[in-house]
Amino acid sequence: MKLRLFQVDAFASRVFAGNPAAVVPLESWLEDAALQAIAAENNLAETAFFVPEGGDFQIRWLTPAAEVDLCGHATLASAWVLFNVLEPGRRAVRFRSQSGPLGVSADGDRLALDFPSRPPAPADGSFAAVAEALGARPQAVLAARDYLALFADEREVRALRPDMARTAALDRMAVIATAPGSGCDFVSRFFAPAVGVPEDPVTGSAHATLVPYWSARLARRRLFARQVSARGGELWCEDRGERVSIAGQAVPYLEGTITI
Repeated sequence: MKLRLFQVDAFASRVFAGNPAAVVPLESWLEDAALQAIAAENNLAETAFFVPEGGDFQIRWLTPAAEVDLCGHATLASAWVLFNVLEPGRRAVRFRSQSGPLGVSADGDRLALDFPSRPPAPADGSFAAVAEALGARPQAVLAARDYLALFADEREVRALRPDMARTAALDRMAVIATAPGSGCDFVSRFFAPAVGVPEDPVTGSAHATLVPYWSARLARRRLFARQVSARGGELWCEDRGERVSIAGQAVPYLEGTITI
């Protein structure tokens, strides 16, 4: 069996930046074990698989170690493949996922994700464990799907050197570290060793939590964010109540064939 494979750098305006995602379009679903084996072989933060369903598509995302319920950068990359290779000229798509319907639309030279909002709540009982995992004391710890550790400034977030074993042992999938940004509204980093991603370069799903938090804190709906990983990425965001918009650019890196 031969399958098409695309690798796209998401939330980036040039190759070798942003977050690389693998995209594998399918006519029908493979066995779960085959999907996981492909994701492990690709060895990227996420591989997205999608199949057509009417005019929409079902989408799933797998890290090298596990399936996840929501992934922004691989959804952005999937839309890029649809709009530019599989269905040239298409400007909008709806994906059906574990997290409900997800939209992607072209917005100039950016693609905009329409994602569910996941605002965080206080998680004071987990403060000590998160601080030990990160090796630094945050101002506060909140939680949604992931822990959200709040720091005073961008320098503190950039300086973090987490203990990955402690981080993987936490009772949530990942830890988001965030602070006010220099030249942007806020910065973040994302650590998810429990699912095989020690540090994710740019994390769209984390912004489903970051956007409602920073929108409320800054009293502003439109926000510009940077993820300050080694590769880095830029995100243009909007708080829309029960939904958030997360936009960024995407550039192709690789196209090939999987043989299994």
